[in-house]
Amino acid sequence: MHRILWLVVAVALVVGTMGVMGMVLPDDPEAVPEEGCPPRDTRVVAPYPITGHFVIPRADQCVTQRMVEAIHAIGGDTMITFGPRFNAREDLDFPGCQVDGRSCAEVPGKEVRQLYTYTTSEEFGQGMLRCPDIDRRIESGGRTFYRLTLAESCADAEHDLVLVTTDGDGLGNLVREAAAYGMTVFPGLPAAPQKQDKSWEPDLEHVGALNAFTARVLADYEERFKGLPAFGGVYQSFELAMRARADKDPIVELYAAQHEVVAAALPDKKIVVSPYVDARRGRGFPPSQVAEGLADIAGTRAGLPMAIAVQDGRGTGKVPVHGEHESDAKVAARLTPMVGDVSNAQAYYGSTGDYVEAAAQRVPDGVELWVNAEGFEPTPVAGECGRLDPLPHRGRTTKNRLDQQIMAAGPHAMKIISYKWDPFFTCQARHDTPSLADDIAAGWQQPIIVNAYRKELNGRAGLLVEGYNLKGGHLRFDPQGAVVAQEWHVRDRLESAWVPYVPPEGAWTSVTATNEAGHSSSSPYVMR
Repeated sequence: MHRILWLVVAVALVVGTMGVMGMVLPDDPEAVPEEGCPPRDTRVVAPYPITGHFVIPRADQCVTQRMVEAIHAIGGDTMITFGPRFNAREDLDFPGCQVDGRSCAEVPGKEVRQLYTYTTSEEFGQGMLRCPDIDRRIESGGRTFYRLTLAESCADAEHDLVLVTTDGDGLGNLVREAAAYGMTVFPGLPAAPQKQDKSWEPDLEHVGALNAFTARVLADYEERFKGLPAFGGVYQSFELAMRARADKDPIVELYAAQHEVVAAALPDKKIVVSPYVDARRGRGFPPSQVAEGLADIAGTRAGLPMAIAVQDGRGTGKVPVHGEHESDAKVAARLTPMVGDVSNAQAYYGSTGDYVEAAAQRVPDGVELWVNAEGFEPTPVAGECGRLDPLPHRGRTTKNRLDQQIMAAGPHAMKIISYKWDPFFTCQARHDTPSLADDIAAGWQQPIIVNAYRKELNGRAGLLVEGYNLKGGHLRFDPQGAVVAQEWHVRDRLESAWVPYVPPEGAWTSVTATNEAGHSSSSPYVMR
């Protein structure tokens, strides 16, 4: 079995059952892994245009190594985690914690004004423990806890406490393994408490406590990950729509406040935000609102570099992936549970390409436009693996559909990431069927055209195409039936190839690339 296929299957069995392509090798590719883990393999054997993945930190070092190695092998250079919820309400699922014969939520001689809870997969350093006898690492009931005060002074009579429970140092494992593979990690910021009656909004009553805790966590990261270039910055964990908003919006207020904390603690790091778009008529918003929404988000970056990774909406069914020529065609079969058996134009304001194009028009200095290609289907079908927990259930998608999502991102996306590695890229319908990552490993050499336009070269009329894996071979034009060999190729952020052929204007023409290795596009690029 090919090495990458073994890697992916290993991750699927161990884990699943419970841009610029990343070809950077670490300074020390022979770095010794944790005792008992196999030697690291730092080769990139199947570089695919999706170079970033949302992942779950794992407390097991060897499981983490297998996951990182599998992502890296198919071109991944970036991993992003979601931040745990900074919970202001009683959490009935939070495990019991006892210390010195009493509840960890009690501090002798102090009044506890507010108790917050936080469930994570990381082990904090000693710097988190500021106040003797109050701030403590506690082993209770076979679990590890931290009790932290948010008071300005240890001598204060009243304290807001945070009880943290952890299953191990999953995040530390992830950053260290990323460093060994020359990759970058963006840990999720602590996610703000939600309003009880509006779960999509942050409860700003607790933003002061959230920011105090965020500052402590980021100071700990700065100390623990010092000297590790794998720590690239942070991910903003509270989700919002990239649309026109009211002048005083609670999520934008949260972003501004929390990002000021990031700027103070990590002045040389990047913030990643991944807002969603919703094209459904009657529920969503048109592409014309996207530029204003992007500007609002960019305005919260507090002077730090920011990447805005627009969720493409295809996995949730909020946005279709189709060309302009398919506006009046029926929606894709996997989208009918979301919008009905109607045409794309009847169901949606536009396609992913329309929203990305609108966002690209107003990207300010200091901001990069990324695209988050949702690597799943809105609902599962019989015989297909996917996600059953948490709700809603989601199905696994195909490599061909991911190719279409990359096409929809067009030439504007500086980087393409995807939600989410596990389970969508690793699950298998049966033990003897391939995972999505396996399919990528098998078909990564297929050309993908993301843009095409008429262009003269050395005084000759022709067509220039941009995309991935285009070198050599030819372009086929239909319905004309013309097959034209490439005469020029260059590789930059995207590859560009030129042929001396001009398709007729006004009529739809599909363009299929076949490269020098004999691989052809899984879907044609359609233009007129």
